[in-house]
Amino acid sequence: MLNYKEQTNEYLAHIEDYLNRECFLSDEPQKELFEAMRYSLLAGGKRLRPIFVFDFCRMCGGDWKAAVPFAAAIEMVHTYSLIHDDLPCMDNDDYRRGRLTNHKVYGEAVAVLAGDALLTAAFHFLTKAPFSADIRIQAVEILSACAGELGMVGGQILDMKSEDRQCTKQEVLDIQSRKTGALFRAACMLGVLAACGDNEKRNAANEFAAHFGLAFQIRDDILDVVGNAEELGKAVGVDTVKNTFVQLYGLEICNKMVAEHTEQALKNLNCFEDAQYMTMLANELISRRV
Repeated sequence: MLNYKEQTNEYLAHIEDYLNRECFLSDEPQKELFEAMRYSLLAGGKRLRPIFVFDFCRMCGGDWKAAVPFAAAIEMVHTYSLIHDDLPCMDNDDYRRGRLTNHKVYGEAVAVLAGDALLTAAFHFLTKAPFSADIRIQAVEILSACAGELGMVGGQILDMKSEDRQCTKQEVLDIQSRKTGALFRAACMLGVLAACGDNEKRNAANEFAAHFGLAFQIRDDILDVVGNAEELGKAVGVDTVKNTFVQLYGLEICNKMVAEHTEQALKNLNCFEDAQYMTMLANELISRRV
């Protein structure tokens, strides 16, 4: 019988140990850069993307622990995006995960460089994974597509360009499916790839992540309205002037949308032999408070 908490803790312990032990410990003279990188990378958080890498690998019959370089790489990309999002030229946030943002501690220039270095290092870690060259090349293709101009960065600029006008529903969907959803898609597909899963499973992972990413983002928009800043570890109410799902639909409809997208996500797990853990995780996240 599955012990959900125990499995979660095992996943979390594995990624935290790897990040702490293997990432950016160096005697090079640019030690301030390494410190800034580790400051944000080791700041905690849900580690959802590494968990998705691990569990989709496990669901495809692979050795999920061997997929840790893939999990670390996607967490580096996620962390770099948060560092840059918090900058004064972007969202201008003072706190992230309950403590000062990177630029508040190290200054704007170092924060920019820390983000740049994390993004670059992510692809170095993909190449260190204990898989065939073909698998590693495919991993680079997946992460670069989802993180770059067609994915997360593309969503970020669409978001920036929409701040001074009212977006349509399709435009908000276009923004969030890229800005938030793309890295979830990468995580799930990297997990399948690490286990050499077939195209059916990769496509199912992609569809699961697309719906889950929307459910997650809509819930995030809801928490920005009804959440508690102390619990969230960041300011709330900061998105009231942005084009969010709550702004378009209101809280009641958004709560229904979270449930609907979660249901659609879970349907795509039917092709996996043991999806009990991922089902429980998705259901937990639709009612999260942080």
